[in-house]
Amino acid sequence: MCGIFGYIGPQQALPLLVEGLRRLEYRGYDSTGVAIHDENAIHVHKTVGKVSDLQRILPERVEGNMGIAHTRWATHGGVTQVNTHPHQAHDGSVHLVHNGIIENFRSLRKRLEQQGIECVSETDSEVLVQMMALELANGAEPLEAVQRTVQRLRGTWGLCIMFRDEDLLICARNGSPLIIGQGVDEMFVSSDPHPLTTHTQRVVYLEDGDLAVVRRSGITMHSAQGVSSTPNVTVLEEEWGESDLGDAPHYMYKEIYEQPDALRQCIAGRVDREMGSGRLGGMRLAHDTLVQAPHVRLLGCGTAYYAAEIGQMLIEKMARIPAVTHISSEFRNNDPVINPKALYLAVSQSGETADTISAVKEIKLKGGQIFGVVNVVGSTIARLCEKGVYIHSGPEQSVASTKAFTNMVAALTIFATQLGRTRHLSKDQGRELIEHLQQAPHLMERYFDDVGPITEAVDLLADASSVLYLGRGLSASVAKEGALKLMELAYIPCLAYPAGEMKHGPIALLEEGSPVVVIAPNDHLKAKTLSALHECKARGAKIILIHEAGDDIASEGDVCIPVPAIHPWLTPLLTVLPLQLMAYHTALRLGRDVDRPRNLAKSVTVE
Repeated sequence: MCGIFGYIGPQQALPLLVEGLRRLEYRGYDSTGVAIHDENAIHVHKTVGKVSDLQRILPERVEGNMGIAHTRWATHGGVTQVNTHPHQAHDGSVHLVHNGIIENFRSLRKRLEQQGIECVSETDSEVLVQMMALELANGAEPLEAVQRTVQRLRGTWGLCIMFRDEDLLICARNGSPLIIGQGVDEMFVSSDPHPLTTHTQRVVYLEDGDLAVVRRSGITMHSAQGVSSTPNVTVLEEEWGESDLGDAPHYMYKEIYEQPDALRQCIAGRVDREMGSGRLGGMRLAHDTLVQAPHVRLLGCGTAYYAAEIGQMLIEKMARIPAVTHISSEFRNNDPVINPKALYLAVSQSGETADTISAVKEIKLKGGQIFGVVNVVGSTIARLCEKGVYIHSGPEQSVASTKAFTNMVAALTIFATQLGRTRHLSKDQGRELIEHLQQAPHLMERYFDDVGPITEAVDLLADASSVLYLGRGLSASVAKEGALKLMELAYIPCLAYPAGEMKHGPIALLEEGSPVVVIAPNDHLKAKTLSALHECKARGAKIILIHEAGDDIASEGDVCIPVPAIHPWLTPLLTVLPLQLMAYHTALRLGRDVDRPRNLAKSVTVE
């Protein structure tokens, strides 16, 4: 879950590396470092903290046209200077940066110790650089040294390796993303595609097992066993350029308010209003496949999982076939039974979520049809699935996902409509739904014109020792997403429950003044949700009520935040907006870093 950036070419490397790290910082920000190669030596600069902390300790100028850089999210070893990447070999011959986890590093470390090499850090990554240096000392060429090392590894790795006596970089991938950008007599290495787009649109995605020798003039591809291959160059879409902060105070604020336009991008060209159906050409679903599917299973983690839950309920409502949502990290390890006629959807913002990638591989291994619902074009899940739908949110820089959530929900809604029209959903029902879906971006904008008493809600939340979120049906998953956001950003313990389940345990936590967030749109479950609300009020709880404008319950909460009315099946697109704003403003009130919350990273590439 770390950010890697590398460069080789005619330009000064340091400014490019620092800028690359800045654009990758959402992948990890415990510590940062760079290693620059000049004609005589490799200069390393690293520090605990963020990229801004690194910039403060850098000399005004560091000469060198080749280098590697890293921003870390700690897995092995504490957040210390010595554990910060890049790591270097005992003799200074090799430097590397690593994203992933080496599962057998302890046994490898013991073997090194037996050969008289002591690792100075606690990390699994340092073991690799020491092993490569040992291979070089025994006469191996750089590529051979890397090949011999990775053959002995168990785990995941994305590696960018620099050698003191060579004018090249070597990259290796197994389960952790790595991309090479191809310029004119220069090459760039990154763990995400979008930092590359300011330099080049031509990229090579490394696949598991690939090794790449990167020179200024080009790339040669190899396997760990020595088989050579031709690089497959892909042209990036323009949409994956740099996301500028502009006048916004934070990326999260900017991305919350980008949701209307992002939703328009997601919907555009994907609905057939006349037929009342969805039109997801990228899924390449034949009519017979839709008709014969016995069930649908959706997989995701965190925010993607809650969006998948909403998709599951919509599929059952519209298509009247069973749908089940799975947490990706549990799915593969439970040895699931895979029906080859069923439809499987892998939902992920980054497309690099390691647990979801493992689930995709399990499904494919057992003969299942798997489709990606992802944001990042060309990501691992998109390439593994080969078929699916891009949600077109554009780059999301804040660690806490906002616009990706609403676009995931929209994409799954369109899929449910397409599936439903082959079965249970009538043309008139489909037309009505699509008409409301196309109005949703405008309704988002109407809400943002008057967001309601968010400040009053923050007054209740900021001093709370814990917060309970309640909803029913689709709103139960919205409650989970709202609780996740407040917990991630403000570090306040939060529980989210289906409102009917509240009295089976969480009610014991309520006392005078306890804040309870209730999501109660105008659906068939509103009356039952209000029953739970009254049970909370009877125990002295303070209610923050998210409801639809113009309904009859506006006086039920201590703080009432109305959102525009919409089709009952589309309410998550609007009810989640005040929850995002409440989390954002509560975090600010408490002095938190809203774009870079502690201990978190955007793209979770470790299991």
